[in-house]
Amino acid sequence: MIQYNFESDFELKDQDKLSDWIHKVVSEESCVLGDLNYVFCDDEYLHKINVEFLDHDTLTDIISFDYSLGKTLHGDIYISVERVQENAEEYNVSFEEELHRVMVHGILHYCGYKDKTKQDAKLMREKENHYLKLLG
Repeated sequence: MIQYNFESDFELKDQDKLSDWIHKVVSEESCVLGDLNYVFCDDEYLHKINVEFLDHDTLTDIISFDYSLGKTLHGDIYISVERVQENAEEYNVSFEEELHRVMVHGILHYCGYKDKTKQDAKLMREKENHYLKLLG
């Protein structure tokens, strides 16, 4: 089950469409969707989590806590809508495209993809692009 939670005044459009899309991504990756929580927040909220739980004193667009069991995906994905907006402007894409990229990025981590090396990051970006096309 996918739940959307909001720690800011942000409102997520097309939640049913996005849930269907996430189900397709998970299925195409040969995984099973368990309990998934997206939490949309601001920079301050996510920064506190980054410092408290990861000991990183930086701003970020996404933090995910993976509770998956084998191929059954469970987790909490925190997304700073402020960082997404700034990144969208920096990369010259729409807010929605960047938001969807970040949303699927978290799922892909749960599916086992990494992005620490150049080669892994390239594969992650290819997967993101593939799934963004599925969303249309």
